[in-house]
Amino acid sequence: MTDTPEDPAAAFQARVESLLLGGSRQYTRLEVVEKAGVPLERAMTLWRALGFATVADDAVVFTERDIEALRLTDELMYRGILEPSLATAMARMLGQHLSRLAEWQVHILRDVLAANPELVTDERQLARFVEQLVPDLGRMQDFVWRRHLAAFAGRTLATTDDDLDSHSQLVGFADMVGFTTFTRRSDEAELSQVVDTFDAVTAEVVAENHGRIVKMLGDEVLFVAENPVHGARIALALLDRAEADPTLPQLRAGLAYGRVLSRFGDVYGSTVNIAARLTSVARPGTVLVERPLGDILYELREEFSVRHRRPVSVKGYNRLKHSVLRRADDARPPDDPDDDDELPSITLSPDTERHRSRARSRRRRI
Repeated sequence: MTDTPEDPAAAFQARVESLLLGGSRQYTRLEVVEKAGVPLERAMTLWRALGFATVADDAVVFTERDIEALRLTDELMYRGILEPSLATAMARMLGQHLSRLAEWQVHILRDVLAANPELVTDERQLARFVEQLVPDLGRMQDFVWRRHLAAFAGRTLATTDDDLDSHSQLVGFADMVGFTTFTRRSDEAELSQVVDTFDAVTAEVVAENHGRIVKMLGDEVLFVAENPVHGARIALALLDRAEADPTLPQLRAGLAYGRVLSRFGDVYGSTVNIAARLTSVARPGTVLVERPLGDILYELREEFSVRHRRPVSVKGYNRLKHSVLRRADDARPPDDPDDDDELPSITLSPDTERHRSRARSRRRRI
């Protein structure tokens, strides 16, 4: 009786997988923790944080690289560089961001194969292509990571602020107006084009104006800038670029400046919440800024135009004072619908005896 020949597709998949994983799958999770000298509970916590699916104790799915990674993490904790909770949080952040990167890269590879069908029919040629591509991607990712690491290290390690995780920043949101309606009436190709264009424009504008993208949220971007002026320029430039691009919907934006808590690449705090709330009530093609930020930008009349609006009530904030931000040379007609409610802000005066007396007098006259 002859052996059944190996499935060519399965053989190719195993070859590519071995290349990507740095070796063949040959260990169970119990064997990995034993060889790495790491408690099973700690290893399981890290694997779950990285986003890896839980497997059975006898499933042979791990490689030598898994052993090395566990040993390295355990060594960093032993040396006091990483606390156990910090190691878990770091693993969660790496898993979330790198899984998205991996998915995007596979989609690109799929498009390359669709454009070069000869690679699909020749497994040896395809394997050589993957063998060359993966190290190149790894070197490129390492380069980008080191450049960002150097930039953040230069800013953070040089600061005299005792609290490195919390300092004043401009926080901005910008989103595409009517995106939900657009998704209902568009096909996948149109939707993909709009999202890709929005991502590209946002990355270019934020980088040109010394900001940083915190995250993309589908039809919305969250960005930060150390300097309020840089953040204002980002918001206005985003709206201008969207207005000039016929493939993009109009944008609207909200900005706030104040103390921000930065944790694992994300930002938290009331400054973030206020920027988000202002974005939700901004009109298409409009940038709303919190009043204290508006006061800062008002001093730069040669570049910005800041006009106060009456306070607005939004979730979590009653009578939030804000202003409309435009360029100084933005000459809109007086009857512009965006200006119809730009009235002097309502001052929230204390309830003094003088005000109570005036109120009683008005009631008597009525």
